[in-house]
Amino acid sequence: MSDLATEDDIARARTDPAFRQQLLAHSLERLLAALNTMRKNGDADPDSARQIREGVDLAVKLADRLHEKDRGGGSKVA
Repeated sequence: MSDLATEDDIARARTDPAFRQQLLAHSLERLLAALNTMRKNGDADPDSARQIREGVDLAVKLADRLHEKDRGGGSKVA
């Protein structure tokens, strides 16, 4: 899987639950790596802090979607 999701990846994720989980997991890993890099760089400007907060919020949402299957919840299409 490439770094960024393609339109084909997104279309496949809509019909293939296992691939959707894989795509969400890969996206979460990339987001966490980017957040860690930002944190290590120590950017203290307000824009960076806002981006980190937004990234953390998104990471929580992605993690929730990944765990929906484990909890027996219905599958949502992004």
